Amino acid sequence: MSKPMIEVSHLSYTYRADHTHKKVLDDVSLNIMAGQCVAIIGFNGSGKTTLIQHFNGLLRPTDGSVLIDGIDVGASGTDLRSLRQRVGMLFQFPESQLFARSIYQDVAFGPRRMKLGRHEVRARVLAALDMVGLPQREYGWRSPFDLSGGQRRRVALAGVIAMTPKVLVLDEPSIGLDGEGRAEFYRYVRRVQQEQGVTIVLVSHDMSEVAALAEWLFVLYDGRLVMQGTPRDVFTAGEQLRAWHLAPPPLEELLVLLRKQGLPVPTDLYTLEDVCAYLMTRATSVKYAE
Repeated sequence: MSKPMIEVSHLSYTYRADHTHKKVLDDVSLNIMAGQCVAIIGFNGSGKTTLIQHFNGLLRPTDGSVLIDGIDVGASGTDLRSLRQRVGMLFQFPESQLFARSIYQDVAFGPRRMKLGRHEVRARVLAALDMVGLPQREYGWRSPFDLSGGQRRRVALAGVIAMTPKVLVLDEPSIGLDGEGRAEFYRYVRRVQQEQGVTIVLVSHDMSEVAALAEWLFVLYDGRLVMQGTPRDVFTAGEQLRAWHLAPPPLEELLVLLRKQGLPVPTDLYTLEDVCAYLMTRATSVKYAE
């Protein structure tokens, strides 16, 4: 059995400032396998961002350990540059960090800092732009500031992809985008995972996105890992989620109400795609019955 890409063992983290101490993470342990798409969910202040900042060494454990692809984040002498080449991070509104005159130059910035040869840099930029649906011949020469918000965010994603990380951490990456922009952005995130085998770690308040994208969820509350499981397992625990100031996706709540009304809605539906497939099957069955 393969080893986890991310191993968090009894991790605690305490912020220390001005003679005050605040424990933000408390004895968190979890494993994320290579190639998985997982989501970390929790109410504001639950410790989500503090946790993911350990994944590329922005923070180091107060207690416990974090291993990324075998690299001990908290160990003395850890090569943070090597770590950060393995872990690409996209924070909220990443397009605000775009600065170059052209899209090509912006995406090339990371690979150039890795001191790669000119031909390798170009190959990575072209591949990354193709991966996010902004091919060089149409977009590479354009200014990133001439694009829509969703396209600029995809340029930021391409900049991370061009560094060929093994892990991609997305912290509320769709915030501020309309429905079409969110769907488009996540379509390319799925493509990165499927075609390059990148491990995806998503932090999101949008439970509908989480249900559609992630195969495993970690629930944080007050700095502790209080639950983990498949989206189906987690979202069916509606009352418990509310106690942690979370709510299942609206679709899940609708299905629960329909079941309470006596409709024979299967309990294994939790995404819109599941529901549509079920309705199509039901419609076909009724048609043949007639």
